[in-house]
Amino acid sequence: MQTEKQISFTLNGKSVQAAEGISVAAAVLNHNITAFRKSVNGQPRGPLCGMGICFECRLTIDGQAHQKSCQVPLVREMVVVTDG
Repeated sequence: MQTEKQISFTLNGKSVQAAEGISVAAAVLNHNITAFRKSVNGQPRGPLCGMGICFECRLTIDGQAHQKSCQVPLVREMVVVTDG
């Protein structure tokens, strides 16, 4: 049985770990964060479709805002910031 390789990345200023290659959305959800951003009305928003259609999973990844986190594979030392 093969185990997943754990890598470090930064999530909201804290160093955390997740399985290499999973989506950034999955890595964030695995750390019990479900509010990825806020709507224009201030409501918490998070992943809905998981395939890049709904745009609800947008995060700042390595300094680039509004990245669809369900479409971005997690890599070592990535910096992820939520706005939820």
